[in-house]
Amino acid sequence: MRIALFITCVNDTLFPDTGRAVVRLLERLGHEVVFPTDQTCCGQMHYNTGYRRPAARLAVRFARTFENADAVVVPSASCAAMIRDNYPRLSRSGSRLARRMDSLAPRVYDLTEFLVDVLEVTDVGAYYPHKVVYHPTCHGLRFLGLGDRPYRLLRAVRGLELLELPEATECCGFGGTFSVKNGDVSSAMGFDKARHVVETGAEVLCAVDNSCLMHIGGTLSRQRSGLRTAHIAEILASTEKEYART
Repeated sequence: MRIALFITCVNDTLFPDTGRAVVRLLERLGHEVVFPTDQTCCGQMHYNTGYRRPAARLAVRFARTFENADAVVVPSASCAAMIRDNYPRLSRSGSRLARRMDSLAPRVYDLTEFLVDVLEVTDVGAYYPHKVVYHPTCHGLRFLGLGDRPYRLLRAVRGLELLELPEATECCGFGGTFSVKNGDVSSAMGFDKARHVVETGAEVLCAVDNSCLMHIGGTLSRQRSGLRTAHIAEILASTEKEYART
């Protein structure tokens, strides 16, 4: 299958290793990955702060850039949810954008649902000898309904011990611009999430959104917890041979 990667601006700017991991993983599974160079921000920040017209322009750009893709994989549940859930709200019924998104939205996937639902694979040949705890991010949990897909993928990783996170479904407090507008509340929520993570005895905190990992990881770092963070793509892309080189 020929798969288009939508890297997202957070990953492209701050976490490029996640994008590289997605490419390694999908190519290892025998698929071609392409990177349309006209891609840019999904517009979630604009949409959430009331700038609907700029968000709509970014939606049009996304549709134009990816409309011919067999599948679009997004290593961010947050951005995938923006495309699938909010783009239709930006387009008038019967408009060109609405027609494009009616066709394109069903082909846009978070990485974990693409692996499990489309490729029908849970054991991707990964090796990661660490105690890992998974945080189900709000967009993945509530908008995309990822359910147990990430857990099934992680349980199949050789060497990985998956631990249970207390209060797993509670928000970490990042929420994009929420963390800027409501800094004290956001920090308190992040502290609670970090406390629960540390309680598990894990070595690594995993999620499908680097934005949430950045928020929780910042708290863990300031606490000198010794815990590190890893996007699920980086864990699934890791093999025994590749792990030995790191």
